[in-house]
Amino acid sequence: MSPTSGFNSTSKTFHSPRPPIHLPPEETPISAAEYALSLHADHSPWPDSIAIINSSTSHKLSYSEFITRIKSLTSYLENVTKLCKNDTAFILCPNSIEVPILYFSLLSLGVVISPANPISSESEISHQISLCSPVIAFAVSKTCHKLPKLKHRTILIDSPEFDSILTMSPPAAAATAQRDLEKVTVSQSDSAAIMYSSGTTGRVKGVVLTHRNLMAVIAGYYPSKQERNSPTVMLYTVPYFHVFGFFYSFKSIALSETVVVMERFDLKNMLRAVEKFRVTELAVAPPVVVAMTKSDLTDGYDLRSLETVGCGGAPLGKDVMKVFADRFPTVDLWQGYGLTESTGVLSRSNDPEESRRWGSVGRLTAACEARIVDADTGDALPPGKQGELWVRGPTIMKGYVGDPEATSTSLDPDGWLRTGDLCYIDDEGFVFVVDRLKELIKYKGYQVAPAELEQLLQSHPEIADAAVIPYPDEEAGQVPMAFVVKQPQSRINESGVMDFVAKQVAPFKKVRRVEFVSAIPKSPAGKILRKELRKMFPMPSSKM
Repeated sequence: MSPTSGFNSTSKTFHSPRPPIHLPPEETPISAAEYALSLHADHSPWPDSIAIINSSTSHKLSYSEFITRIKSLTSYLENVTKLCKNDTAFILCPNSIEVPILYFSLLSLGVVISPANPISSESEISHQISLCSPVIAFAVSKTCHKLPKLKHRTILIDSPEFDSILTMSPPAAAATAQRDLEKVTVSQSDSAAIMYSSGTTGRVKGVVLTHRNLMAVIAGYYPSKQERNSPTVMLYTVPYFHVFGFFYSFKSIALSETVVVMERFDLKNMLRAVEKFRVTELAVAPPVVVAMTKSDLTDGYDLRSLETVGCGGAPLGKDVMKVFADRFPTVDLWQGYGLTESTGVLSRSNDPEESRRWGSVGRLTAACEARIVDADTGDALPPGKQGELWVRGPTIMKGYVGDPEATSTSLDPDGWLRTGDLCYIDDEGFVFVVDRLKELIKYKGYQVAPAELEQLLQSHPEIADAAVIPYPDEEAGQVPMAFVVKQPQSRINESGVMDFVAKQVAPFKKVRRVEFVSAIPKSPAGKILRKELRKMFPMPSSKM
C-alpha cells in the first residue's frame, strides 16, 4: 500500500491515512448521546465551561446546566410522555439551544430522531412523516400548524411549559432521572436518526443512521482535538436538521466546545457574533464563504479571534479559496466532504497544511475506504483517474427507510456506498470532487462539469453568485447555461459573462446561454437546486 496516497494496488482500494479510531466493542450497549457525554466527562480540561450560547439573546448554559436539562427532559419523556425505545420523534424546529438538549434526551432513550426543515411545505412534511412513522412531534409555535395529529400531542420547544420541564428537576430528581435513563438498553446497531436527503435529484428519501455511525464520526474528530488554553468557540450557521449540523451537535459536546447557535443565517449577525463571543471556528456552507469574500461588511467587525472556517455541503472553487486566503490571511479554510448517507463526513482537512491544498476536500477520514470506479466498465481506478467514488466504513448508513430497492441500488452486498459523485484521489491521498455524475453536461460527446464553471463565474468581482445547468441543443445535445446573480451596481451583461468564461476554458466548456436572476435556489447545505432552476426557466422536454 502506498504510504502517501493510501492506495493498495492489489485491491484497488484507497485507505485513510488517519490514526485508527477507538470505539467500544460493537456488542457493548451504549447510545451515541452517552458516548459523547462520556468523552466530555472523562477528558475535558474544562468540565463546567460554557456549553452553548444563543447568539441573539446571549443566553448561556454551562455544561452542568446542559446535562441537568438533558436528565430532566429524559425523565419527563420517559415517565410522563411514555416514549419508548424504537419510537420515532419528528422534529420541526429552527436552530435553538433547546434542540441539542432534545437530541441528547431522545437518543438516550433509544428514540429515533427525525428532524426536518422547518420551512418545508405541508405536502413535503406529509411525505416525510409517511416515511418515518413518528409517534410524537416537537415543533415551535410557527411550525406546529403544519403537523398532523399523532399518537402523542405535539410538544412546543419554545413554550414556557417546555422550559419548565427542562428546569424543574432539583439535583435529587436529576439523579433519579439518571437511574431511569440507565434502564434503557441501547445497542450501537440501533437506529438513531432518519435524516432526509436533499431531494436535488428526485423524491426525498429517509436515510437511516445508527448510534455507531454517529459514534464513529465523533471518534474520528477526537484524535485531532488540539491542546488549548481555553475551549474552542464554535459558531454554527448550519441547521441542526441537516446532517452537517446534526453530527456537529454531538461532536462539539464530546470535544467540550462552546457552541454559539444562530436561529437563521444572516451575514451581519454572524460577524457580530464572531466579534461579541470571540468565536474561534465557524461551521458554514459554501455560500457563506463566498459572501465573506465579496462583502464589505467584514471590514466593520473585529474578527481577530477567528482561527478556522470549516466548510462543507458543496465544493469550493480554488479561486474563491485564494480570495478568502488573501482577505483573511490568519484564518485557515478547511473543506470537508460527505453525504447524508455517510453521516455527513467522508473526507476533510485536518490541519493548516492540508487546508492549503486548494480545491481538495481533504483526505479520507479514519477507518474509511474508497474506490474510484469507472462508470462504464466498473473497474477500480488508480490515483489521479476520475470515476465514481465508492466508500465503505463505520459511518455508512443502514439504508433508506421503507425502500429496499433504493438501498440495494446505493449499497452493494460488500458494504460499498455508491456516492454518485465524480471524483479523483491524487498521489498524496487528497480527494477532489468534480461534480455529480448525473449533473454532467454532455456537449458533443464531451463531459462538462457545472461546478467548474460555477466556481469560475463566482470568481468574477461583478458576480455575486452563479449556477450552471444543461440546456437542450439540437446540434450539440446539451450546452452550458449560466444563471447569474449580479453584484449591486454591476454592469456585466450576457456577452461579458460568456467572454469571461471563454478566455479561461476549453472551447467545449464555454457558457452559451445566460439568464440573470435575483437569487440561486439552494438547499440548507448550500447545494444548488438545479430542478428549481429548470422550473424557473422551462426548457424543451424532448431533449432533457
